[in-house]
Amino acid sequence: MKPPVGKQFEGKTRRMRGFEAASGLLKERIRTAGESRGFAVTRLLTAWGEIVGSDLAAVTRPVKVGYGKGGMGATLTLLTTSSNGPMVQMQLPAIKEKVNACYGYAAISRVVVTQTAPMGFAEGQVEFAPAPAKKAVPDPAIQAEASRTATGVHDNALREALESLTQNFLSRAKLQKTKS
Repeated sequence: MKPPVGKQFEGKTRRMRGFEAASGLLKERIRTAGESRGFAVTRLLTAWGEIVGSDLAAVTRPVKVGYGKGGMGATLTLLTTSSNGPMVQMQLPAIKEKVNACYGYAAISRVVVTQTAPMGFAEGQVEFAPAPAKKAVPDPAIQAEASRTATGVHDNALREALESLTQNFLSRAKLQKTKS
C-alpha cells in the first residue's frame, strides 16, 4: 500500500513527485506579501481585471488596504496616472461595489485614488498595460498561398494553425527581401 502523496506517513512528510502548479509553490509568499499591505483576500490583487473590468484595470492598480482604529470598514488605495485620475474618481462608487462583491461583504468603506506610489515621488513611475496592438492586414497573395498550402488538412484547428504559420513565414520572408 502506497502512502498518500503530500501527507504525513510514519512521521515523515512526502513531497509530491513531478510538476507542481506554480500557484501552489508561490501561494504562501503571495499571501504573506498581500497581508503585509492589508490585502486579506489576495484575489483582489490577482484578479483585478476581472473584478473592476479591463478598462479600469488598464489604468488603476490596488496598492493598499488600510484599516481604521474603529474597524468599521477599510480604505482601499488605488494607484493611477495623473491623466486618468479624474476618470477614475468619477467611478469610485462602482469600484467600491465591485470590490465589496469580491470580499462578499461591505469590507471597503472608502476608496482613495493616489497618483504616485505610496513610497514617494521617485518610485512613482507607474507602468500600466499598454493599449492593444492593432493587427496588420495580411497581403491577399500571402493569404491565398497559405490557404492553398493547408488545403488537404481536414482538422479545422490544425488547418488554421498551418495557415497562420505559413502566413507568418511568408510575411517575414517578404519583409527580409525588401530590406535587402
